[in-house]
Amino acid sequence: MKESFINAKSSRPIHVLSHDGTALQADPAYSGSWAGDGFEREQRSSLRRVPGLSTELTDVTEVEYRQLRLERVVLVGVVTDGNMQAGEESLRELAALAHTAGSTVCDGVLQRRTYPDPATYLGSGKARELAQIVHAHSADTVIVDSELAPSQRRALEDVIDVKVIDRTALILDIFAQHARSREGKAQVELAQLEYLLPRLRGWGESMSRQAGGRVAGGAGIGSRGPGETKIELDRRRIRQRMAKLRREIAQMKNSRQTRRQGRQKNAVPSVVILGYTNAGKSSLMNVVTGAGVLVENALFATLDPTVRRAYTRSGREYTLTDTVGFVRNLPTQLIEAFRSTLEEAADADVLLHVVDAAHDDPLGQIDAVHHVLADIDGVHEISEIIALSKADIADPVNIALLRTRYPEAVVVSVADGRGIEELRDRIESLLPHPTISVDLLVPYDRGDLVHRLHEDAEILMQSYESGGTHMRARVTHELWGVLHQAGLVEAGRGYGEVSGE
Repeated sequence: MKESFINAKSSRPIHVLSHDGTALQADPAYSGSWAGDGFEREQRSSLRRVPGLSTELTDVTEVEYRQLRLERVVLVGVVTDGNMQAGEESLRELAALAHTAGSTVCDGVLQRRTYPDPATYLGSGKARELAQIVHAHSADTVIVDSELAPSQRRALEDVIDVKVIDRTALILDIFAQHARSREGKAQVELAQLEYLLPRLRGWGESMSRQAGGRVAGGAGIGSRGPGETKIELDRRRIRQRMAKLRREIAQMKNSRQTRRQGRQKNAVPSVVILGYTNAGKSSLMNVVTGAGVLVENALFATLDPTVRRAYTRSGREYTLTDTVGFVRNLPTQLIEAFRSTLEEAADADVLLHVVDAAHDDPLGQIDAVHHVLADIDGVHEISEIIALSKADIADPVNIALLRTRYPEAVVVSVADGRGIEELRDRIESLLPHPTISVDLLVPYDRGDLVHRLHEDAEILMQSYESGGTHMRARVTHELWGVLHQAGLVEAGRGYGEVSGE
């Protein structure tokens, strides 16, 4: 299903969000304000209208289906490096985020500046011009494609007279909508409070809790002195709530570590799926494991880490973990709050990096993921598999270019099954192998040990003899200890011999 809008300068409907492909991809066909004389007008104006951003509904049945009036927003961005194409792509991504949050994007503008204005972000003149655009669309909110300082937000609100939020607040709102688990909700609330604390705003004397002079209710002499304003009271309560949330998250962390240590004790290898939001991570996980994880064509549809069991062709068990999607300029509050997802990545044996090959800027998405991972200790030492997903709808030229940049990448498609078996083989080849070689004879009355060897070891040879099952295998240190207690692997004695580390 495609949604369209009527451009302010053209009556031609422009398709924006393609639900058949990716939620971030726009239809390149456009013949509106950038064609002919309109292009010259845009060149003369530093506040540039960006086509292909609106998500305003024109189908009455869709409006009735939603049964509510969606918040109308105008998007604003500032390009400081002169790369207008990258600025437009970032603004299109902001439009997809706003659509995911449940709003109607009416328009989007970009301004080229050396640096954002420290007062109003755009400058006073362009802020007034933005106010006219907001009034023309009867918009309720302006979303800025950057993180605003509290003073910038207040100054811009005073000029345009509608609510102003920034990219960070928008992403936090989406996370708050999608959080399901107790831990996820606590982490989102903590991130929101960290963002809100320096942005509290007082609203006049009615909010004050300080004692005054004679005019303050007749209190007079003896009532003056240190008091507490309403905003100070709010800040104190927010700090108390943040401290409580941190304690709760720390307690939840212990349970996560217990589960993770259980998997490590049993020597179960771990593969963690990473990638840009809406790149197809959950769909790929479902194909590999049959997990039945939620799959939705929306940003941040998956927030809480999901762990499922999978098996290699040889029958070896490993875990596959689906994680939250990444995005450009991920708020630092979320990087800290969602440490649980990043901890899974740090403890992984293999990283499966899923890339949307059908997106307009897959290289930018890869760089955004690597930028976030660079802040996690030890991740650069973990083997990485790049899987180019959605190959069935991607341009073959773009896939060829990506393969040139990343020759080891695996091209996959969940829709037609392309490359899935190759991906399984690549995962199996990179999983850590047991380091201890054993040659042992397992008595027939110890079938439990034979089963354990098949579950947790690499079987090199197996034959049946009169005294039991003769096996050669590579085992972990933990499994070697079990065999040692059974008296099967004492070097030079009993049934087996051991070599290795």
